[in-house]
Amino acid sequence: MKKFLAVLVIATTIIACGTGADGYILNGEITGELADSSKVYLKTTDSTNRLVDVDTAIAVSGKFKFMGTQDSPALHYMVIEGIRGNWPVILENGDINFKGQKDSLMFANAEGTPQNEMFAEFLSEQRKMQQMAQSMQNEMRIANQQRDTAVMSSLREEFFELQEESKDFNVEFIKKNPNGLISALLLDNLLKTKALPSTEVKEIFEGFTEAIKTSRPGKRISEELARTAATEIGATAPVFSGPTPSGELLALNDVKGKLTLVDFWAAWCRPCRAENPNIVQVYNKYKDKGLNVVGVSLDRKSEDWLGAIEADGLEWNHVSNLQYFNDPIAKLYSVNAIPAAFLLDENGVIVAKDLRGPALEEKVAELLLN
Repeated sequence: MKKFLAVLVIATTIIACGTGADGYILNGEITGELADSSKVYLKTTDSTNRLVDVDTAIAVSGKFKFMGTQDSPALHYMVIEGIRGNWPVILENGDINFKGQKDSLMFANAEGTPQNEMFAEFLSEQRKMQQMAQSMQNEMRIANQQRDTAVMSSLREEFFELQEESKDFNVEFIKKNPNGLISALLLDNLLKTKALPSTEVKEIFEGFTEAIKTSRPGKRISEELARTAATEIGATAPVFSGPTPSGELLALNDVKGKLTLVDFWAAWCRPCRAENPNIVQVYNKYKDKGLNVVGVSLDRKSEDWLGAIEADGLEWNHVSNLQYFNDPIAKLYSVNAIPAAFLLDENGVIVAKDLRGPALEEKVAELLLN
């Protein structure tokens, strides 16, 4: 539930793109006794996703103004002195109006330009879903306290339905607005979280306008699709090498078997640890028939990594750069979430992905015993 709410919050901080006239005027108004001479900072993100200053204005009677020119629409944030948080706005040439109430700025909107209007439309629906999700969370907390399993089960079903409804809305919104940067931002998130198959993402992306394809998020999608294509079923798996627990360098080509499972996991990943006994069972059953496993850990600390290997009885090859999701092998395989696994044949061709539970043994048996 918390993960879903986080996704909704992330979704509501995404903004859109468009074209404009000679420059922009951003008129802002904050009601609710904002102190005179409060500074309002206009910020954007750098290559490391950190907020950096673009401009500063002084609020008088709650009103402030930014002026300038913008070559292409871009996501920015406003930070108000004395108020926690930041509020997104798209800078695009034209007249932009930002209005909000000091004590409820999460409901503030930027309007007046085509892309900010598009964003406002998106926000309206997402806020309804967010409120529904929060209501379910509260009801689930009460049901849990009362040990009412029937209500808990019903609420879980409602939650999953809402989750699907939210995803479906996002996809339809993207398709309806191929000229919006918000569409690229949403699609980028769907690709990263693997909420949509890369083939479907590619099809939607190809329908975007050229301006959106070449926007910052558009370029990210294009690059990610190129990387993803390298790890699709039927592609030859990228080769790699990495440090073993003993500090030696191990190359994938040195340990490939008749069938090789490249398993991305971490000690802190509960679903990974829950799946480990299944991989152990399959490995022990088929290792003499040609199955090898290479574990790629996304841990940060060596002691956590080594402790989990011993605790879970993972008696196969392991590598890790101890760099979390910045691990170069994870990036090579476009791994943005774990567990993730790639099954390779003796030639290094990917024959299956992300198999868990009985499905893993069924595929291994099919390939090794037939």
